[in-house]
Amino acid sequence: MSNLNGWGLTARLISKHFGALGDKVSEAIANFDPETATEADRDRLAATLRETAQKLAAARASFDKEHADVVRLRELIANDEKASATLADRLAAGKISEATVSLFCDELEANKARLPVEMQEEADAQEYMNELQKIVDAFSRQLADFDAAAKKALQNLAAAKAQKDLQQLRVERQEQLSNLSGMQSHSTALNALTRRAQNVSNEAAGLRIVADITQKPLDQAAEIDAIRKSVAQGDTSGETTLERLKRLSGQNAAAGTTAAATVATATAA
Repeated sequence: MSNLNGWGLTARLISKHFGALGDKVSEAIANFDPETATEADRDRLAATLRETAQKLAAARASFDKEHADVVRLRELIANDEKASATLADRLAAGKISEATVSLFCDELEANKARLPVEMQEEADAQEYMNELQKIVDAFSRQLADFDAAAKKALQNLAAAKAQKDLQQLRVERQEQLSNLSGMQSHSTALNALTRRAQNVSNEAAGLRIVADITQKPLDQAAEIDAIRKSVAQGDTSGETTLERLKRLSGQNAAAGTTAAATVATATAA
């Protein structure tokens, strides 16, 4: 922040009149910036402002005293100048001694000689007081600027936090909606159950393949056995009722045995 007009003189006056505090005030004037100041900077500035305000109050009292001294001295000189004419008449009339008049003249001359000094002291006190007033005013504005900047920063921070909370809420809501939408077509438990059913089906198909492989030789053996039995029994589809009766009574079997024996005898002969 750029220095205000007259602050160079102010800094010299401050340093001249109250030393270390003047250095602190000058440094604060040169370096203070409400846009980058911290709360500690603000506290230091406020403390310096209070100290400077106390010095301003003392400077006003000092100026009032110097001004009063000048007023009294002017009045004294003015009265003595009026009295000098009367004293001249009384001296001429012999009503007052020359020593007394000489003492009066010495005091009047001394007061007149002291008046410029008193007036300079009054002017210095007034200038010092005015410069302190400028500093107090400047610090007051800087504090106001700091508070305004701090208020704006807090408002910006609150707005940013509110925006962050809003965006976080939007993200959470979007996640909830996404999860609910996914549940319409996908269910973790249902998917797991479906996968389990498929696995069981695959296992059953595998077992069936193994059973079929094992069963095939058994089926083939049973088929061969059935063929053998059907051949042994003969074809009875064309037999008559009498032939069926004889077959069932066992006569055909005996006849078959006799015929076999006859064939065997004939072969032997």
